[in-house]
Amino acid sequence: MSKKKKVIVGLLFLVIMACTNILAILHQENIQDITVSFHVVADAKNDTKIQVYYKQKNYENEKFSTNHMLNLEVASDKGMNDYEIALPGDASSVRINPMNVVTDDIAYKEVYLAYKDDVIEKYPVTNENFNDAEKYYSWKIDTDKTKEVVTEARHTRNLILKILICLIIDVLLVVIWLKLDSIMIIPKDVFANRKLIGNLAKNDFKQKFAGSYLGTVWAFVQPIITVLVYWFVFEKALNVGSQSTKAGIDIPFVLWLIAGLVPWFYFSEVLASGTLALIEYNYLVKKVVFKISTLPVVKALSSMFVHGFFVIFTIVLYSIYSYFPTLYTLQLIYYSFCMFMLSLGLIYAFSAIMVFFRDLSQIVNVLLQIGMWMTPIMWNMDAMANRIPGWAMTILKLNPMYYIVNGYRDALYNNMWFWERPGMTAYFWILTTILVVGGMAIFRKLQQHFADVL
Repeated sequence: MSKKKKVIVGLLFLVIMACTNILAILHQENIQDITVSFHVVADAKNDTKIQVYYKQKNYENEKFSTNHMLNLEVASDKGMNDYEIALPGDASSVRINPMNVVTDDIAYKEVYLAYKDDVIEKYPVTNENFNDAEKYYSWKIDTDKTKEVVTEARHTRNLILKILICLIIDVLLVVIWLKLDSIMIIPKDVFANRKLIGNLAKNDFKQKFAGSYLGTVWAFVQPIITVLVYWFVFEKALNVGSQSTKAGIDIPFVLWLIAGLVPWFYFSEVLASGTLALIEYNYLVKKVVFKISTLPVVKALSSMFVHGFFVIFTIVLYSIYSYFPTLYTLQLIYYSFCMFMLSLGLIYAFSAIMVFFRDLSQIVNVLLQIGMWMTPIMWNMDAMANRIPGWAMTILKLNPMYYIVNGYRDALYNNMWFWERPGMTAYFWILTTILVVGGMAIFRKLQQHFADVL
């Protein structure tokens, strides 16, 4: 790259750095959750549930509904108990009532609103907030006071976190700019051979099922069967039922499940097949004139054909259940791109290492099995928030596929934009950039030895 071009790119990077730093510092974090805690004496003969309803600030005029309702299990044989449940940060009203028992069987000794260890407000348990006709208690929440307490509690931590994120992004951009010539070698090869990559991706997709009577139909049958098996086992056999999100949205289990399985199908397929890319195309690797750096991209694009079909299939299935596409649904394109880039960075490194260490493919298969259960695909992280320690929850969220699976659900039914999760978005792209740049560096470092070993 000429000095003039490098200066222009450097100026562009400076603009990006300045904009990123300004946006990060000025960004006001949304209050993700607050906690309603209460001491309960349960005198009921049998275990029961407490229903906790809430309204959000912008929907105060609406009635309490099951769309914003969470359940708590109350054990009758343990006497005095402390219970707490997480609500959205903009909750403006809360209502608590037991199910299948008279209200006198459950005595509320104390109810208070808190953020972490900071008590925001205590609520009286009196006849003024008791509805005798329908047997429930309800309270108004001072949302201004909530915001004030939470903002003050988070101010120092958020400022340090913002400065740290800015430093990481700045250092990353400087390193990319300094190493730009070497980093751009593979992207330039990919762009120059884009038509060849497209043809190879189509052939690779067809070749997987060459010789079978149904051909490429098997690419779509197997994932559909997998979804049906999981749906039958969890919803019908284990009676899991609908899933409740942190925002209080009840979603049919099959819709909740497929929103997590569809991105995972693509990710696992790309890693499994992409790791073997150079082994499978060893006859091309040995050709001097062929740009072997394009092979990982071929594998990533080949799997995208099936993924595109299942994204459409998912949208149709949601529509059948009356969850029709909205503007938020367009984010599926963004999250698919996120997954493509994450997968690409990994298979550049894995495919290169695989040439010298053939056991890697077995290790990747084991890691994919573990990763599937560490990612909240078939289990609800929101529902288990009170049962998983905070440090364990943080570790689980460091999994980059958590961001993507959660993003698919945000796009399909949570109705949340990706920029409303700035911390997770910044973390994902910092990690993905490191993986892509690092993966390509490993590939280029080992590339000269591929033909000799194969």
